[in-house]
Amino acid sequence: MTFNALVIEKTGESEVAASMESLTVDQLPAGNVTVAIDYTTVNFKDGLCMQSRSPLVRNYPHVAGIDFAGTVEASDDSRYKPGDKVILTGWNVGESHWGGFSQKARVDADWLVPLPDGLTTRQAMAVGTAGVAAILAVIALEKHGLKPDHGEVLVTGAAGGVGSIATAVLGNLGYQVAAVTGRPEAADYLTSLGATRIVPRSEIDTVSKRPMESATWAGCVDAVGGEMLARVLGQMKYGGSVAAVGLAGGSSLPTTVIPFLLRGVNLLGIDSVLQPFPNRLEAWQRIAADLPLAKLDAMIQPATLADVPRLTTDILQGKIKGRVVVDVNS
Repeated sequence: MTFNALVIEKTGESEVAASMESLTVDQLPAGNVTVAIDYTTVNFKDGLCMQSRSPLVRNYPHVAGIDFAGTVEASDDSRYKPGDKVILTGWNVGESHWGGFSQKARVDADWLVPLPDGLTTRQAMAVGTAGVAAILAVIALEKHGLKPDHGEVLVTGAAGGVGSIATAVLGNLGYQVAAVTGRPEAADYLTSLGATRIVPRSEIDTVSKRPMESATWAGCVDAVGGEMLARVLGQMKYGGSVAAVGLAGGSSLPTTVIPFLLRGVNLLGIDSVLQPFPNRLEAWQRIAADLPLAKLDAMIQPATLADVPRLTTDILQGKIKGRVVVDVNS
């Protein structure tokens, strides 16, 4: 029995190309659980993995796709049996290990999480890695004392995958959400998710000459990094926290230590790749409880495996709104 996968091959010294290929299970990498994939997604990191000079992929041929959800087909691990619904995010799958841009995957059982009650595999991939990162950011902010009555919570890159999930969850929990976007046409979309204010990106995407500005934000989920993160740090209220989730705006941080010393600001790093199983389980339980599924469905942009090369280019250019959900069997 063969199945389809989007395989990246080296085509030159510094060039790669992706094409649909028919594979057999014997060609899958080592692992103790084989999953028949239902859905995957397109993430910023997937865009990087599809590029010719990506530092994330070192061996070819390769199958990218950093997350997926589906049904266990075979298992040598007692925790999972055929028919179980499972989710995979992180663990460098799609980077150093073949990932979700395929109809089948073989992985380590330690990397899987059972699908929570109340979620379908399609909804799980509408959440995906981006949603896990977003909910981990919310959990981290809460553990550092954030409460709905503390004031506005800023979400940068709000129309993207992380930002959309963060906006919907925070709004559902009763927070005032200020959503940052450079796309004016996304304002109605963000308001429908739960944003109470739209902040044009141009107001906040350059470094201020002053190390601190008016104390404005009680908390922040930042998916952008770079100069925007530096600006936000100087606008935080006393004791406020910023959960850093992404670097769409760059990896440098041109700031000073003054916000940390004079306002006690906290910068919280959010990793979704190597989180231990209990943290992943907590994240998915919170997603099932705190993310309004009707709003989740409104975020979905459906796609097929054939669409993935175009979409991975689009996501690197900031053209994707909400969450791409790829039906690998259509």
